Amino acid sequence: MGIITMNEKEILRLEVFNKLSVRRLSQSDVASLLSISKRQVKRLSKRYKSQGAKGLESKKRGKRSNNRLSEDLKNQVISLISEKYEDFGPTFAHEKLVEQEGLRLSVTSTRNLMIDCGIWISKKSKKKRVFQMRQRRPREGEIVQVDGSDHLWFENRGKRCTLLVYIDDATSNLKELRFVESESIFSYYKATKSYLKKHGRPLSFYTDKHSVFRVNREGALSGTGLTQFGHAMKRLDIKLLYANTPQAKGRVERSNRVLQDRLVKQLRLLDISTMEQANAYLPTFIEDYNKRFSVAAKNPENAHRPLLDSHDLERIFTIKNERCLSKNLTLQYKNTLYQIVSDRQSYTLRHTQVTVSENDVGNVRIFYKDKELKYSTHDFQEKQGIIVDSKHLNQEFESIIKKPKNIPAKHHPCRKISGRRPVFSQ
Repeated sequence: MGIITMNEKEILRLEVFNKLSVRRLSQSDVASLLSISKRQVKRLSKRYKSQGAKGLESKKRGKRSNNRLSEDLKNQVISLISEKYEDFGPTFAHEKLVEQEGLRLSVTSTRNLMIDCGIWISKKSKKKRVFQMRQRRPREGEIVQVDGSDHLWFENRGKRCTLLVYIDDATSNLKELRFVESESIFSYYKATKSYLKKHGRPLSFYTDKHSVFRVNREGALSGTGLTQFGHAMKRLDIKLLYANTPQAKGRVERSNRVLQDRLVKQLRLLDISTMEQANAYLPTFIEDYNKRFSVAAKNPENAHRPLLDSHDLERIFTIKNERCLSKNLTLQYKNTLYQIVSDRQSYTLRHTQVTVSENDVGNVRIFYKDKELKYSTHDFQEKQGIIVDSKHLNQEFESIIKKPKNIPAKHHPCRKISGRRPVFSQ
């Protein structure tokens, strides 16, 4: 007896036709089970009676497809892709082969040819990068990993927001959590200020390459190479370390997954749906989280350092910009003209560099050699277009559409023009 090769589909057919042959199933039942027509059931039944199980074996097995590409076409496609479209993906390369070269083949055929020739590697076939395990730091406060997690924290009960997470590398203790609208400079200022007041100054913060922490423009000729946050950390003697990959700061990335599970459900149970309510609850959650998931540091010594008297956090955590005073002792900042008011001779401050400091509520202070200068404002100018980061685009757009419309009052003269119907509504 010869060997019969059958796949799962054909094995199922064999079982069904066995039952049909002993009349345990009708032809209608077989057609329904195999999703074929009664006519096909009759043909297969006749072959099964005459040939047995071999009659149910596929006749196409071992034969080449009638729709296969010719060898000449394959060689032509491979040649064109190698010469013109080597760095194209399969879909884009197929588009060009059809539109520019006038060839007729499918995307799947193009993809298979590119894979067979080694021109393109599918994501499933790509070797995953191996990341070496890094040991925890021995002391608490040596490295604090920082990240922002944008998520539907309140599910459908509230708007989407971001959770800023500060986690200690040595102990996995959550040091600070804060819900904010987006990852902005002032959001990180508030969270970091709260962290420093509670725990002191760590030796370093380990972050990603977000523009808040790092100047990402290569070859920038102006400036000091530090962001506003970087300048603040330099004043506090806290080193900023940057991760090249999410896996490098895996401690905070894994904690984000836990928070997106546990914290979301905890907020749901407490029916918390606003950032204010959630921020008030976070200290309780942090205490419970640390009891469950923190580990003991190898070295019991704490590396956090206390804040010094010279560390004026309210002044450090502001946006600072350098400006040059004109001969009239004026400067322009954010479309507003500032006039310096001084008792000393005006020529002593002409063309000097001053520092403009702005806090989170928009209050502006001007300093010259660490001495604050008095000023008055003049000539509010029309605002120009502003550059908005993609992470802040939704927030900026919402602030625009929420601006109140200039609707005239009920007794405004424009409503009393005779022969004209008012078009304004209250």
